[in-house]
Amino acid sequence: MDRRKFISKTTLAAMASAFGTDLVFGANLPKGLLPLGLTDQDPFSLFKKDKDMILLNEKPYNMEALAHQLDDEVTPNPYIFVRNNGLVPQDIDVNKWTLTIDGESVSAPKTYTLAELKSKFKSYTYQLTLECGGNGRAEFDPPAQGNQWAVGAVYCAKWTGVRLKDVLNDVGIKSNAVYIGYHAADEHLSRDPAKEAISRGVPISKAMQEETLLAFQMNGEDVPLIHGYPLRLVAGGWPASASGKWVQKISVRDRVHDGEKMGGDSYKVPCSPVAPGQKVQEEDMCIIESMPVKSLITYPKSGAMLSNGKKLTIRGHAWAGEYEVTKMEYSIDFGSTWNTCPIRKPVNRLAWQHFSAEVSFPQPGYYEVWARATDSRGVSQPMLVPGWNPKGYLNNACHRIAVKIT
Repeated sequence: MDRRKFISKTTLAAMASAFGTDLVFGANLPKGLLPLGLTDQDPFSLFKKDKDMILLNEKPYNMEALAHQLDDEVTPNPYIFVRNNGLVPQDIDVNKWTLTIDGESVSAPKTYTLAELKSKFKSYTYQLTLECGGNGRAEFDPPAQGNQWAVGAVYCAKWTGVRLKDVLNDVGIKSNAVYIGYHAADEHLSRDPAKEAISRGVPISKAMQEETLLAFQMNGEDVPLIHGYPLRLVAGGWPASASGKWVQKISVRDRVHDGEKMGGDSYKVPCSPVAPGQKVQEEDMCIIESMPVKSLITYPKSGAMLSNGKKLTIRGHAWAGEYEVTKMEYSIDFGSTWNTCPIRKPVNRLAWQHFSAEVSFPQPGYYEVWARATDSRGVSQPMLVPGWNPKGYLNNACHRIAVKIT
């Protein structure tokens, strides 16, 4: 991204966010003059992201990968999408960082330092798939509110941390526990300390799963600041908003958590199908839980060209929320016929799976390669965008790439 373009688009408030404090006398800054503290910084270098990722907005920062950038079996940091709701915490002191477990359904509140979490509980490492609930929103018609994600708001990283269930068991959970809700250190965009940027959660059954982690490492290193350093919740297979960053407190609730972005139409879809553009009452919306079956062709990138008579190697990933992908297919005739291809077992539950195939084309011309996954329940991806919903969630239509045979 061109630095001058970044500067011209950045508001004083956004610059203050980058500094982590108010830009005193910012209104007097001469037009076109860059504050020294922002010299040679842009969001790509700031977050160590590949420069070809797509920046959706800057307040808060949100960016996604291109499909071909997600070719690795374990996604490296430069290609991991960024989804924020508030301002990134500044001046974090890990020696003073604590996690408190409280709520109506704990025997008594308890607080742990980061060092205590690491020393008291066994660490586990899992590859876990996280996907934004709005991934694919750009394809909905009529348009839905929110970031217009294409297909790159998904990744599968290797997370290391302690199991949330072990910590909850150590605290003591009452039999009336229904939900957990997280509370984090990120500031609300308004900087109002009374407001939380986001405070979501999951049912207690999800919180107690083996793979639900309080993670302090991503891909063998400290979790990057933009992804939740020094401690984050990771609940794979569910919308990534359930995996809170910069976690400082977890409340064990005797009811469905009612934190910020748990109400209204946030991360909810109509309980029953509705007509495109229809307004849906809150009581008729259901909270998104397990993400739907989906796949992504990561090689080659769309627009590939191939000489007649040669086979095209394709590969990619497939995932299905809480379930496993049991069948993978591709089509070169716009879904009229399908060919099966091998799909590998996940390395652990909730990790995405990898497929590959050698594709032949009958004659020169323009083609599209479509990919379709089927999960262990027998549910397959739709060929077209699925049912419309007010916020454009859960688009799991078949991914496709363009190919020209010469």
